[in-house]
Amino acid sequence: MGENTEVWNLEKMLKYQEGAIVSRTLVEKDQGMVTLFAFDMGQGLSEHTSPYDALAHILDGEVQITIDGEKFIVKKDEMLLMPANKPHALESITRFKMSLIMIKA
Repeated sequence: MGENTEVWNLEKMLKYQEGAIVSRTLVEKDQGMVTLFAFDMGQGLSEHTSPYDALAHILDGEVQITIDGEKFIVKKDEMLLMPANKPHALESITRFKMSLIMIKA
């Protein structure tokens, strides 16, 4: 992605791939990044931590996000903040797409 101003339809920018997680970085700066993800059914991310506050905006489908042991169900058009340095994991309920906005804490 260049520095040009343009309108993006985030949900349509990635296609699902069978048995895979697809990602595309839209913005990457020292202060943070914006990445799109498409998770096929059965895909997820195991528990990990990050030095960034991460805002997950679900564009399609449904995901279970666990933060520091607490489970949240997040659906299309909903957002959830995953605080920096707190362990978190993602598990697909259906295949899902999300934008992940990471901001240096």
